[in-house]
Amino acid sequence: MARTPRSEMKQASISEFFEKNKHFLGFDSLQRSLITAVKEAVDNSLDACEEAGILPDIRIELFRLTGDRVLLIAQDNGPGIPPDAIKKVFGSLLFGSRFHTIRQTRGQQGIGITGVIMYSQLTSGKPTHVVCKVASEPTAVQLDIGLDTKRNVAITSNRRRVHWIDEATGLEVEHGVRIEARMKAKFQRGKQSVGQYLRMTAIVNPHARIQYTARNEDGEIIEQDLHERVSDELPRQVEAIRPHPHGLEIGSLQRFLRESEERKMTSFLRHNFCGVSMRAAREILERSELEEIRKPKSIKAEEAQAMLAAIRQIRLLPPPTDCLSPIEGLLMKKGLSKAIDSRFVNTVTRAPAVSNGNPFQIEVGLIFGGDLLADGPIEVLRYANRVPLMYQQGGCLLSKGIESIDWKKYGLEHPGGRGFPKGPVAILIHLASTNVQFTSEAKDAVAENEEVLNEIRLSLQEVGRGLRRHKRKRAERAKAQEKFELVNEILPEISRRASMLLGRTEPDLAPVITRIMNAVFCEEEFEWDAEQNVQRCRITIHNYTARPRAYSILTTWPEAEGAQMTSEQPLGRRETLGLWTWRLETIPPGEQTTVEFSVSGLSKGAWTDTEVFFRGAGSIIGASPVDEDILADMRAEEDGRGASGEEVDAVVFEAVRSRSGVTVGDAVAVPPDEGASDAENLGDHRFDSTAPPTGDDSRQSSLSDFRGVDE
Repeated sequence: MARTPRSEMKQASISEFFEKNKHFLGFDSLQRSLITAVKEAVDNSLDACEEAGILPDIRIELFRLTGDRVLLIAQDNGPGIPPDAIKKVFGSLLFGSRFHTIRQTRGQQGIGITGVIMYSQLTSGKPTHVVCKVASEPTAVQLDIGLDTKRNVAITSNRRRVHWIDEATGLEVEHGVRIEARMKAKFQRGKQSVGQYLRMTAIVNPHARIQYTARNEDGEIIEQDLHERVSDELPRQVEAIRPHPHGLEIGSLQRFLRESEERKMTSFLRHNFCGVSMRAAREILERSELEEIRKPKSIKAEEAQAMLAAIRQIRLLPPPTDCLSPIEGLLMKKGLSKAIDSRFVNTVTRAPAVSNGNPFQIEVGLIFGGDLLADGPIEVLRYANRVPLMYQQGGCLLSKGIESIDWKKYGLEHPGGRGFPKGPVAILIHLASTNVQFTSEAKDAVAENEEVLNEIRLSLQEVGRGLRRHKRKRAERAKAQEKFELVNEILPEISRRASMLLGRTEPDLAPVITRIMNAVFCEEEFEWDAEQNVQRCRITIHNYTARPRAYSILTTWPEAEGAQMTSEQPLGRRETLGLWTWRLETIPPGEQTTVEFSVSGLSKGAWTDTEVFFRGAGSIIGASPVDEDILADMRAEEDGRGASGEEVDAVVFEAVRSRSGVTVGDAVAVPPDEGASDAENLGDHRFDSTAPPTGDDSRQSSLSDFRGVDE
């Protein structure tokens, strides 16, 4: 075999590698390069602001230059970068604070913004202009920065101290970062554009204010948008966790053993990994025939292999889930509603799960109606750790999850049962994880994973059931309304003409109309009171039957910290978590009664839909009968006790509660997946082994819908 002379062999730096393989970083086309640059700048801004507890205010400006050249300006109000760290942050690939921590973050490798500077330098031949200001210093640092790719270090010039005055406001900037980078890129509009990327980013970051402007060569505005902040609530701070043994490979375990300073193997297992109790540590060592007093550094390769085999056979505690920060239902609704006009929004946040030792969580939002196109495929919004995924949609696990569902069961057109369904629907899927497995370094698509796919399917089925219920309720009401209007239009005219012909007085038609309608009808109205800052809800029950009716009405409401039920008429009572009850006076034939209440502690648009249940004889169009057994179960779960009265693990209860669709400020009704197979329905009985069997498609949804258990 031919050999290369040693004198010709050289080690390439990481910067040189990515300079020659820039497509690995997402700089593989002129259109995509611009989106990648904006993405890296926005991700850095959001992460910096959130870690510092600052509500993000981000400004993106694009200037088209001659030829395929674009000037990108990105500015934020983050904490800024200390002057002595600027060269490392902007001028060294793989420099960052997150690579060695296990927690949910947007970026991790420390490549992003340095990759932008490298691409700018490579395609324009000019350095990137940077301004940084920290609150503790009176002036900002201004400099031009490039990258020495051979040594992977920054090249700086024109560094000086300045008083930073914001060009847009004319005020001095207290803290933040501004970059100006020229690059070879192509501006475009449409689905794969900077505007769409920022729109998608704003949906899952409702706490951020994002301003976007694009100008042509003459300085004229050709595109602009403003995504206002709709929540002052920052994402939950995540905690770093230790690695879980179920995610280990043999090489990683050997490295941990070599680097350990522990004196005993039990200490090594308990202090280096999460989920390992003393019992589990001893069982691992016993199965692998190792003594507790052995020092980790003395473990040989075959012994490490035996340890790994034992670890995979032993049941360990799951890793902590405080390393994840989901968007959660209420904030997801706010984000979707501010970007897409619609009539119906349903969101689901699944309980955290684990795959290969890595915690993950799936969230799905479905939005229906409004200005969405009815005759084309649905709009799909894919996210990983709050970052939009805009390319390789067909090869992404999140897309495959949507394609695996039979959407005909939920009222959407799905020709051939393949691909995306058609209809005025947008579906958001968010994967939050400490270790998102992508198909490539460009992070465009999520790789195959059975556990993640199963969670995606269950989430989609849940929001699909909500859509089916919404469409069914709307159809029932439309049919009843059409019948009512027809009767009220035709009968009076017949009565008037007959009375004229016979020369008699027109009779009272109310009893006749009541006998023809022969139904009890429920309708809800929502109104935002800007003066009182409360959401008002009115539920009206119409009795179009020939006899008096008496009911108790139950309704879902967004029970959460800060939200409070006020201004009730009549007075009601709390039934259980997220459920309120009123006992109504008897409603005479042909008359109606109204329940009115307000909820304080919410923001406008946070809650615009409710589910109504009833107790009493006879059905109500627009409401569902309550199931007392399931209601008793819900009360027991809230008290932390199962049906048998035994103590239920708090973690299990929290998972049941999150699965019920009741997230912070959000109550979501979830009816059973009536069209799914028994296996699909049983898949959701993770915490309810006594769930009753599935009913047929003609069965109305009941309180089990609200609870979130498939019957």
